[in-house]
Amino acid sequence: MANPPHYIAHRKSWNSWNTSNIKDGNRPSETAVEDLFIRYFMKGTWHNLFASEVIIKRQHNIIRIAGIITRTIAPTKIYFLTGYTEEFLSFWLQCPIKLELVSTNSHKDVIFKYI
Repeated sequence: MANPPHYIAHRKSWNSWNTSNIKDGNRPSETAVEDLFIRYFMKGTWHNLFASEVIIKRQHNIIRIAGIITRTIAPTKIYFLTGYTEEFLSFWLQCPIKLELVSTNSHKDVIFKYI
């Protein structure tokens, strides 16, 4: 968010690392569809809680999902949603899922430089 959209490829990395798109990659189309599914699932499950974008990191067999959430619900509900998300996505995608979340008080605490 700190750079305008036309600088993303030059100044920062993408929000989704997808190395299966390289020549002779294993499953390029499946990975892209899975990333889209993960983003929609996170948006629906964590409704209005994300203050940043959903970051998807794939390392070997593990998918790590990162982001910044707001503290607008009780911590017990956040723990439930974390376990729910990890279990369901692990079952559907057939690989371990790990959520890496950081919380903030409000959307205004997250600083974006892009004007």
